[in-house]
Amino acid sequence: MDLPESPWWADQSRDGLLVADDLPEEWYLHLHFPGDRGDDPSLEIDELLGYDRWMTAPNEQYRVSVADQNETIDGRWRWIEHIPTHTRVMIRLQRQTFAVPEEVRITGVIYLPWRGGQPITSQLLRELPTARIEAAINKRLFAMKRTETRSGGKIVLPSGHKISERDLLNPIGDPKKTPDFYELVALQHGQLSRKNDRNPSATMSEINGVALSTAQGWITKARDRGLLPPGRRGRAG
Repeated sequence: MDLPESPWWADQSRDGLLVADDLPEEWYLHLHFPGDRGDDPSLEIDELLGYDRWMTAPNEQYRVSVADQNETIDGRWRWIEHIPTHTRVMIRLQRQTFAVPEEVRITGVIYLPWRGGQPITSQLLRELPTARIEAAINKRLFAMKRTETRSGGKIVLPSGHKISERDLLNPIGDPKKTPDFYELVALQHGQLSRKNDRNPSATMSEINGVALSTAQGWITKARDRGLLPPGRRGRAG
């Protein structure tokens, strides 16, 4: 008797954060979520591990939430397997919304040997190609990339134009005349967010000399193009 097909929501690549083609040879992306579940347990895993737990600074002069400081919320655990050794690995993928340009990084790893109780060796740890996985995801998801030059770090836009971080807070220009306009909107918004601006859209309207509604419209279109992550409820900008 054939087993019933998995429901459409059980596919852990459905949200597009990690797909099979992002993994190097000899690595396999499981269909189901970690724990062979049909729903995403990422929030439960974070809670179990205390990932977003409040931390006390070494001098204990202040307490800071990891989620508030580093945007660690909304991370996603994905289940992959090393085919030759059958080692199962859960990797935590996190969109770095304050990075310029935005990127996805691996921010947590859980190793599970093929058989319970087997040791995890240093060789197995070295075989996890984190940098290659991150590079493949970012190449697929984001049109912009960073390049290092003699004059310092610059961002290469889809048109080939390069821009320095120090120029990201200059007026962007006319959307009908400026190449890579919405990429620049996303970069300016990200730069302001990284500087802890509480209302980036209002600041962008001031920088560019436009109405707040116009700046908000630019940001909405940048989100629609996948250049910015979805906005969060209760958070301005």
